[in-house]
Amino acid sequence: MNQYVKQYQKSSIETASREQILIMLYDGAIQFLNKAKAAMKNKEIENAHNNLIGAQNIIQEFINSLDREVAPQLAENLTSLYEYFIRRLIYANIKKKIEPIDEVLSYLKSLKATWEKAIVLAQKEAQEQDSSIDKYESVNISDDKYENDDDEEDEEDDDYEEDDEEE
Repeated sequence: MNQYVKQYQKSSIETASREQILIMLYDGAIQFLNKAKAAMKNKEIENAHNNLIGAQNIIQEFINSLDREVAPQLAENLTSLYEYFIRRLIYANIKKKIEPIDEVLSYLKSLKATWEKAIVLAQKEAQEQDSSIDKYESVNISDDKYENDDDEEDEEDDDYEEDDEEE
């Protein structure tokens, strides 16, 4: 691979957000599975095997990176689903069958689309929160105004005191 392409890829990964990395991983798994299918159709057994292993490694990384403290039930469900994918890909590799690859591909594409939507919604929500914070901060009530009002009230109080003393 071209040296500049490798540098670009490395830079893209190093500067990507967690969300962007997640989507890149889904893209990578999907690419591996598409290559595995093509290799299997062409009877390129070693190439198919290597691409299936690449997809399994990415799926295993999904399992490893789940945050079990924030959403334990979701993490458990996703772990079960990802483990199912790995079993199906092992089966496809052993039996040299394309159907399990297609099944996992379908699920991965659907999950990727779901994550993309969730990321967009989360970003939109964050922008709306930032916007409401900005609006709140832009309503800048000057303390000087209130200090002046207090001074005027103090002067009025003094006037009443002077009137009381005169009587």
